[in-house]
Amino acid sequence: MADRPDTAERTCVVTRTAQPPEGLLRFVRAPDGAVVPDVRGKLPGRGVWVTARRDMVAEAVRRKLFARGFKAEATVDPGLPDLVDRLLAEVALSSLSMARKAGRVVTGFGKVTAALGRDKVVAVIHAEEARDDGRRKVAQAIRRRLRADAGDDLDDAADDDFDDEDDDTDAKVGRATLDEGAGDTDMRDEGAAETRDPLPPVAVPHVVAGLFRGADLDLALGGTNVIHAALLAGGVSTSFLRNAAALARYRGGSPDVDWMADLGRGDRKG
Repeated sequence: MADRPDTAERTCVVTRTAQPPEGLLRFVRAPDGAVVPDVRGKLPGRGVWVTARRDMVAEAVRRKLFARGFKAEATVDPGLPDLVDRLLAEVALSSLSMARKAGRVVTGFGKVTAALGRDKVVAVIHAEEARDDGRRKVAQAIRRRLRADAGDDLDDAADDDFDDEDDDTDAKVGRATLDEGAGDTDMRDEGAAETRDPLPPVAVPHVVAGLFRGADLDLALGGTNVIHAALLAGGVSTSFLRNAAALARYRGGSPDVDWMADLGRGDRKG
């Protein structure tokens, strides 16, 4: 969702609890009485706020809470939860398109794994159609980069063959621990440091899997058959991650979406 300058807490019309606006969706009433979602936070008029989850929006529709919130007659489309989903997806894909125009996105399995080996990648994106094998190999490339960043010698060929079910430990180490090691020169082999250029430090990339169809990624990224993409560090990339996380939470993800959830379990679909 878009940033809003007003950070004062708002009350969800469903739960009646006060929350920061970042965790809520704002709805306004059009002149004809129609309830309109304001996912970008820019529409004028009085707002009614709902916790930013599909089930909460559906509950507000079911209980006719918008009319109560507006203190006026309100026309609510039964498909409002679906409309909000589409709008949130559009916002996320729009920010992804901006990241592409800024040169912050690479697409294609080979280019994604190559970027993981040399660039500061903040996220990898898998389309709904991504196969488990491709997702697993991207996860392996992430682990190779994290180990290299920590100064470990790793045989790439051997790593390609490891069994993910027996290698959960690295994926569960966590962002903070890996970041601490990344900047510690004592962890690196001094001889190796003299013979190779250091890689830019990298935190654990987020894994954004299954939020978008390949066709949606094609449109946003100006490509064809986009299944895997890598997002490089930059302000526009942060905007996409924020918007994608909002979409994931709306669809039932944890309030604290963990993009690492796919790592360490063989990247299997549940």
